[in-house]
Amino acid sequence: MTVSRRALLASLPAAGLPCGPWAAYAQTADWPSRPVRIILPAPGGGGTADTLARIVAQGLEKRLPQRFLVDNRGGANGNIGAQAAARSAPDGYTFLWSWAGTLATNPALYRDLPFDPVRDFDPVVLIGNVPNILVVNRDLPARTLAEFTAYARTNPGRINYGSSGNGSSMHLAGELYRQETRTEMVHVPYAAPAAAMTDLIAGRLQAMFNLVTGTAGQVRAGEVRAIAVLSEARSRTLPDVPTSAELGMPGLVFGTWFGLLAPKGTPAAVIGAANAAVNAVLADAEARTRLEAAGLDILGGPPERLATLLAAELARHAALVRAAGIRID
Repeated sequence: MTVSRRALLASLPAAGLPCGPWAAYAQTADWPSRPVRIILPAPGGGGTADTLARIVAQGLEKRLPQRFLVDNRGGANGNIGAQAAARSAPDGYTFLWSWAGTLATNPALYRDLPFDPVRDFDPVVLIGNVPNILVVNRDLPARTLAEFTAYARTNPGRINYGSSGNGSSMHLAGELYRQETRTEMVHVPYAAPAAAMTDLIAGRLQAMFNLVTGTAGQVRAGEVRAIAVLSEARSRTLPDVPTSAELGMPGLVFGTWFGLLAPKGTPAAVIGAANAAVNAVLADAEARTRLEAAGLDILGGPPERLATLLAAELARHAALVRAAGIRID
């Protein structure tokens, strides 16, 4: 891969209403003329993906004369919902709200994936990114990234790090750290991140590479120690925690990015109108406040930015999955 994910994300501008031909699409007169469905390949109930999608859907309803309905289709690590979206009519009334795990990791994890993220979809807009964060048990003798790495190197196989399952962002973030530092740790998958966090606090685990949204409360309460956010820029959620990039590890960047896509063949005018409308939501002060409070680093931009990032992430995630020897059939 010739372009790193770090460079791709760093090159993305702050969200704003697109100029030039994309702005013109916002004037499309005949779309939407009926309610629009946004398939979310995860259960409802207030998770990060669900929260972010509903904030954007509410913002779209303020700008366009129709309802934008979030349709939760959980199951199979997002594959069920993504397949449903891929098989939907490309008429501009069904979109897919998805993320790095379903779009970039699953193609490497599953032998018979029921959809193709490139062949079956047209990119609409890159919404933003929620970074992972390295947190450790308070009794671990490491307060900085350098100290954690030194401890890992002198104690190979003695650090147990938890995740929400094989192939999850927490797992791949840990694998990326292991590759970057040439250290050995033991991956312990859990059915849910809350159970892993409980064991981290209790000392049965030594580390986690959780999403910042799933860890901020425990960090603020002093229940775990934050080492580094795996990002180029500091998280608005935990602004006092340094980033891996500023601590001298620019290759240790990992997170869950979110994007909006349409079934392949959706009219270009509709994609342009949807892109302009979502970028307007991302630029809105109230929506930005709510999205950032949910842990999102807002990105936005034209469809090509999502397409470029997806192509790079497909290659990067495949390499991480191969190196970790992960397979789900």
